[in-house]
Amino acid sequence: MNTDNIYGQLGISAPVLAFCREIEEGLKERFARIDENAEYNQMKVIKAMQDNRVSDVHFAATTGYGYNDLGRDTLEDVYASLFHTEAALVRPNLISGTHALHIALSGNLRPGDELLSPVGKPYDTLEEVIGIRESCGSLKEYGVTYRQVDLLPGGKFDYDGIREAINERTKVVTIQRSKGYDTRPTFSVEQIGELISFIKKIKPEVICMVDNCYGEFVETIEPTDVGADMAVGSLIKNPGGGLAPIGGYIVGKKECIDRASYRLSAPGLGREVGASLGLNTSFYQGLFLSPTVVAGALKGAIFAANVYEKLGFPVVPNGSEERYDIIQAITLGSAEGVIAFCQGIQAAAPVDSYVSPEPWDMPGYDAPVIMAAGAFVQGSSIELSADGPIKPPYAVYFQGGLTWYHAKLGIMMSLQKLVEKGLVTV
Repeated sequence: MNTDNIYGQLGISAPVLAFCREIEEGLKERFARIDENAEYNQMKVIKAMQDNRVSDVHFAATTGYGYNDLGRDTLEDVYASLFHTEAALVRPNLISGTHALHIALSGNLRPGDELLSPVGKPYDTLEEVIGIRESCGSLKEYGVTYRQVDLLPGGKFDYDGIREAINERTKVVTIQRSKGYDTRPTFSVEQIGELISFIKKIKPEVICMVDNCYGEFVETIEPTDVGADMAVGSLIKNPGGGLAPIGGYIVGKKECIDRASYRLSAPGLGREVGASLGLNTSFYQGLFLSPTVVAGALKGAIFAANVYEKLGFPVVPNGSEERYDIIQAITLGSAEGVIAFCQGIQAAAPVDSYVSPEPWDMPGYDAPVIMAAGAFVQGSSIELSADGPIKPPYAVYFQGGLTWYHAKLGIMMSLQKLVEKGLVTV
């Protein structure tokens, strides 16, 4: 068996392969530590399922109103156990992370309340949800004001600014764990805990919500273990394990989850309705697989950081930093570099490998965006993907890979495309 031959058949040249193999060799010890974390998280998931007596009866489909959907209710109990919270909302009609965040925010904010972000500007798609950019149905239209405190240089919290910003109208604090389309560091769960503790000392009754997207199972603890009142995420990212075809989750205090559920369905209905439509099996099985899948994606992100750092490109996090999410930011410095990188990721995909992604004007973004996503689930970010806005500093954001081997191929192919376009040499 000659692995080099099959990589050659896939289009990876000998110089690119040799360059990448050398880097991979130096990462073995670090990869072993990732596997230890994955083992812990796998046991944590199994325990949550066993404690809630998951059975094949919970895989049955419901239709219509979805009253007494045992699979749905038990799945939410599993999530509550896993995240050590009072309640959970895990639904297919939470169609994305942005939608889940909107439901959590709009369910817990009222006219006259203020939303505070102590970590700077939120992810692009939340700007219209909040009303930073004008949009029909934004929180701003419903009389919710917004305030943010930018991070200090180096990505540190501006504690003095946060103390000054918290006032009698501050109702919810939103903390985005991952970097989004930014080059700031991602926050560790420990850092988030310190921030929440600081905020609660100033105003104990404030609701602290964490946007947990891309961070689940990267560490052995979650934001709800360190004081978050709510944590929110997408099932087509980490916790869906690549099997969930749609969905999102909100976990946290019962009163917060109840208010979110009334916004999702209707006042008086809440969590009691919502048919699972035969999706429960994918949700359960995806959650079961997710610690292993996340580990593979994490290895891919670290591999990418080391490959491109060695080539001289700025990367966040750098090649040796601790990791707190699966996203790797690489500043390529040109539109051509971003496009070539994404075309390489697409070329490595099992689905639509033959198409070539191009930048386009996506809803919710203020610049053309290019997305490489040869995925089984449209928009899945736990599958191998890369994207970025075509604007300075021309950074690309790489994440996912249902297996480490696929993530590895994707990075090698991205480098191959840059080499072929004369943008780098190895």
